[in-house]
Amino acid sequence: MPIITLPFVELVDRFGPVPDGVELDVWDVEGPYARPDEVAITLLPFYFAGRHRWQYVHDLPNLRLLQLPSAGYEHALPHAPEHAHVANGRGIHDDETAELAVGLALTSLREIHTFQTDRAAGVWDARETRSLADRRVTVVGYGAIGSAIASRFEAMRCDVTVVARTAREQDGRTVHAFGDLPALAARTDVLVLIAPLTDETERLVDAALLAALPDGALVVNVARGRVVDTDALVAELECGRLSAALDVTDPEPLPAGHPLWATPNTVLTPHVGGNTDLSVPRTLDLVRRQVAALAAGRPFANVVHG
Repeated sequence: MPIITLPFVELVDRFGPVPDGVELDVWDVEGPYARPDEVAITLLPFYFAGRHRWQYVHDLPNLRLLQLPSAGYEHALPHAPEHAHVANGRGIHDDETAELAVGLALTSLREIHTFQTDRAAGVWDARETRSLADRRVTVVGYGAIGSAIASRFEAMRCDVTVVARTAREQDGRTVHAFGDLPALAARTDVLVLIAPLTDETERLVDAALLAALPDGALVVNVARGRVVDTDALVAELECGRLSAALDVTDPEPLPAGHPLWATPNTVLTPHVGGNTDLSVPRTLDLVRRQVAALAAGRPFANVVHG
């Protein structure tokens, strides 16, 4: 009987009926699984940090699918067993991350965070802030989440440009290549990063690209911290030329004493782009589809390896 393992009891309790001949079980990958030969699909825990635990996954000889709950998968591919497919969480976090990207931009431009500081100090300062409308927004990364982000900024009446690894026409938009970024940066008010972390995108936003942004530009990072050269960004923030709204950092978690805790013009959230009450139901919806595919002999969705 093929077994589907989920990392938390809550997920099993909420899963609902499964096809005949399929069993659900709880396994958090903190130790070896008791019946390794029977596991067909394993959902890794949210924000899984493998280390020694990857060996427990390798010990599943008949594993068909290793399901990630995240859209990003760069952390898993070097460790995943070759005999299994790896699928990412494409579609789970589109709305959540797109919401946060817009929320971070609005928080920074409208200075919502500093108004809360004023409130704590009992200060009423009705100063002028910057609007998001009419801003020139460049979205770097054009997968499912990038498309959702671009649509939301367009709804906020922004002039949106999208960039990805390869140039193309998609969804009625002209998608520019990474090589166009230096020229695009010069006319970008808000740079939104949602590209996956690869060898090509690591520190894609370096000192030269940051320097190409106009004075007062805002960098919003909801991708991975290492897409940005942190030292170069800190230098731009400390001199006050740029602003940043970051859901991810390099390093992460941000250690005590790191300059980003104190840089001016900075909004910081602790990697919560995909951490809302939508995460669990949408993850379960995806795993249900994968289980149905297994039972019917159909290909799995969202396969990124294998």
